[in-house]
Amino acid sequence: MRHTHGHTRNRRSHHALEALPLVKCDKCSAMKLNHHLCEACGTYNGRVLIDVVAKLAKKEQKRKQASAK
Repeated sequence: MRHTHGHTRNRRSHHALEALPLVKCDKCSAMKLNHHLCEACGTYNGRVLIDVVAKLAKKEQKRKQASAK
């Protein structure tokens, strides 16, 4: 059955995209998702959960080993 433009648009009125709820990290002031780990410094709720510097160093070391082969 055919629906009118009004009924179709009424149904689609909830399909709009919403902006992400970004907040500033307390430690590094980077923008992050609310209630998520900060990817820039690895902290959540005032605690360091991921050592980002060590993770980047390990990734760089792997990259150097792959390029040396």
